[in-house]
Amino acid sequence: MWRRAVIRGMVAGAAGAAAMTAVEKLEQAWSGRPDSHVPGLTLGRLAGLPEQWAQRSQAGNLAMHAGQGVLLGALRGVMAASGLRGPWASGMFFAVRLTNDQVLENATGVGAPPWTWPREELALDLAHKAVYAFVTGAVADRLVARLGLGPGRVHAAARPGRRSDAGPPPRGAGLRPG
Repeated sequence: MWRRAVIRGMVAGAAGAAAMTAVEKLEQAWSGRPDSHVPGLTLGRLAGLPEQWAQRSQAGNLAMHAGQGVLLGALRGVMAASGLRGPWASGMFFAVRLTNDQVLENATGVGAPPWTWPREELALDLAHKAVYAFVTGAVADRLVARLGLGPGRVHAAARPGRRSDAGPPPRGAGLRPG
């Protein structure tokens, strides 16, 4: 079940990355903002490629953009399989997406902490990453739901409502191949 959840999450991540890219392109057409080279520069530094390649590489930008989307989607698939589904889970995943970008960009020296950015740039980045997180979440939740309830959902259903006295279900509950 977990392997199928990872694969379905990666499909969801690809859908989220495509949606984020489409929204970015619409926003750029409206605002006139140029493409960012930060993803390509980050990939270039991580891979040890020459700066000149990374600064001009549309392929590098696309590879980093899509690659991160697909790989992080695997985590969202596992979240959904565990029973973490819906808008709350997508909000949690939004923080993961932002953290992933910031760790890679800041560790390579390509980026700076977001609280140092111009407000408009920060707002756009947050909006674009929210599109990714919530589209990825919606697709992952739908695809992974076919595998059955996750262990967390089984646990929550055992004693409905907000209760502190609900013990965990038996091991393996909710892990039904589908």
